[in-house]
Amino acid sequence: MNFLSNKLYKNKKLGLFVFFTVIILIVFISIFWWNKTKATLAKEAFNSYVNAWNKKDFKFMYDMIDEDSKSKISELDFVQRYKNIHNGIGLKKVDVEVKSLEKNKYDKDIENINFEVTMDTTAGKLKFFNVAQLRKNKSWKIIWSSKMIFPELDNEDKVWINTLNSKRGEIKDRNNKALALDGTAAEIGIIPGKLGNESEKLKEEISKLLQVPVEDINKKLSASYVQQYMFIPIKTISKDDKEKIDSLLKIPGVMVNEKKARVYPLKEKAAHLVGYVQAINADEIEKNKDSDYKNGDVVGKTGLEKIYEKVLRGKNGYEIYIVNKDGKKKKTLISTAVKNGEDLKLTIDSDMQNLLYEELSKDAGAAVAMNPKTGEVLALVSTPSYNPNDFVMGLSQDLWKNLNEDKKKPLYNRFQSNLCPGSVFKPVTAAIGLKTKSIDEEVSKNISGLKWQKDKSWGSYFVTRVDDYGQPTNLINALVHSDNIYFAQAALNIGKDKFQTELEKFGLGEKIPFEYGMSKSQFDADGDIKDEIQLADSGYGQGEILLNPLHLAAIYSSFVNSGSMIKPYIKYDETGKAEIWKNNVFSKEIADTILKDLTQVVESPGGTGHEAYISGLNLAGKTGTAEIKLSQSDVNGTELGWFAAVNTDNPKLLVIAMAQDVKERGGSHYVIPMVKKVFESFNVAK
Repeated sequence: MNFLSNKLYKNKKLGLFVFFTVIILIVFISIFWWNKTKATLAKEAFNSYVNAWNKKDFKFMYDMIDEDSKSKISELDFVQRYKNIHNGIGLKKVDVEVKSLEKNKYDKDIENINFEVTMDTTAGKLKFFNVAQLRKNKSWKIIWSSKMIFPELDNEDKVWINTLNSKRGEIKDRNNKALALDGTAAEIGIIPGKLGNESEKLKEEISKLLQVPVEDINKKLSASYVQQYMFIPIKTISKDDKEKIDSLLKIPGVMVNEKKARVYPLKEKAAHLVGYVQAINADEIEKNKDSDYKNGDVVGKTGLEKIYEKVLRGKNGYEIYIVNKDGKKKKTLISTAVKNGEDLKLTIDSDMQNLLYEELSKDAGAAVAMNPKTGEVLALVSTPSYNPNDFVMGLSQDLWKNLNEDKKKPLYNRFQSNLCPGSVFKPVTAAIGLKTKSIDEEVSKNISGLKWQKDKSWGSYFVTRVDDYGQPTNLINALVHSDNIYFAQAALNIGKDKFQTELEKFGLGEKIPFEYGMSKSQFDADGDIKDEIQLADSGYGQGEILLNPLHLAAIYSSFVNSGSMIKPYIKYDETGKAEIWKNNVFSKEIADTILKDLTQVVESPGGTGHEAYISGLNLAGKTGTAEIKLSQSDVNGTELGWFAAVNTDNPKLLVIAMAQDVKERGGSHYVIPMVKKVFESFNVAK
């Protein structure tokens, strides 16, 4: 009995031990789980606050702060404080990583959250550690102060940003003359309170002078922020427009301030080449996410400004810092150094650019000047043109309409396009004919009269020429007198397959290796000459032959480079080192033959280019009159006039010019004096 009692007693004691152990474990686990759940809920509440921060839902954030915090700041002030800081520092995104959670030592209802913040700001990525406190009432609430934004920010402090404006790189010519620079313009504005009793009449005068609708002026003057004493900008114009500025300053209430602006000294004369900048738009910001563009930045829109945007663009420097209530700097949060854009030096000679533009300014045309030995492009002109300063400062509706409706298409870039070359193409056919032995320079073809067809299968179609110069009808005379029939027969003798293959060796159908994107030249729209008539017409630069003017210049460089085509370039290189684009397209002997014949085009009194003759300067040249018409019987078609010339003794200058609509104005002879003027104005004889 004693034994059994003792055993029962021991079992009862063990059971009680197990029971109480289980109870203790349950209590311990419950407390642990409660604390863990409590921490998780606090973290979730904090994450909701951060998500609202990223969404700029500042009202939701205010709802999440505790009552004590709300008693110290109103919802309106809270929302405005966050808006001011967000907008001021260009805050794009807030990333928060919770590092740890811990109970507050002094208050069991408060949870401390240690977290790391990464802010994507205008000045770059700003990283720092911070601590948030959340109080448990019915739900978790943020114990808020300004330190929740930045640890060093007190409630009376402010966050400021200082911008160090960068300088966009200048675009300069080979002699360091500016083609594009950061300069100043005249900002025209109105002080509303000084317009007086005749404000409506005065606004009409301002509207007429600035070509800004009165409605636009009224809209700016009636903005909610406008005060009677404020200067309200209306339009920016060039400082050179002194007559207009003087007229504006005579109007009561008008004031002129100096404003930084991109300036283009050559105006229309280099517009298509240099291009212009304007404020970046939302689509461009989206396409260039990795380049840190923001609203208000300028970006190259056309021309070299666009092509070399990454080189020319500067990056502003920034400092984000905290100031106390007295305006004294308290702490710098982040700073980035200013980075100015790089200058771009070109091979362009602005004097030559200016002269060629002036010569062609009355016409729709294009011109190229190049050093045929180095490939340096000295001028690239398209006429008519526009003033890029107008685009920077703001085009009026009337001016934009005029530019778009002008029949000569001033916004169209002709040096970038493809054009029918006409007879300036004949030396190419000559080179191919000599290379394939389809032409013997000494042999005279049996040609007479002003028209010819291969046989009756051509129906009513004839190849025509303007001069029956007699015999011999050999290569030199065909070039001197620009004989269409000779080169039509030459193309047929070469044959379509050989002709096309050799044209491809000249780069037709291929992208031109040049910084500025140019249209590809072609010998046929589909890459295959259709029939004998098209082949014959192609021999003298008609048919479907289309050449880019710069490509044509590269082709002509082969005549002074022993049959190799130079690679054109526009970014200045101190070494002036030449690169070959197409090597040994034909032999040196062929190049010498054609160059000799082209010299006679200018020197011979009967040569089509004799008007370009300059005593003491040996010029080789070729004229070209390209017919643009729907059919051979079309009498309403127009003509393009071409002239290409190069000095031969020590080749330094090759000039090609083209003018449209030269029919009944002399054809190619209309253009010859323009090219001659360039050689007369620039000493290339030495």
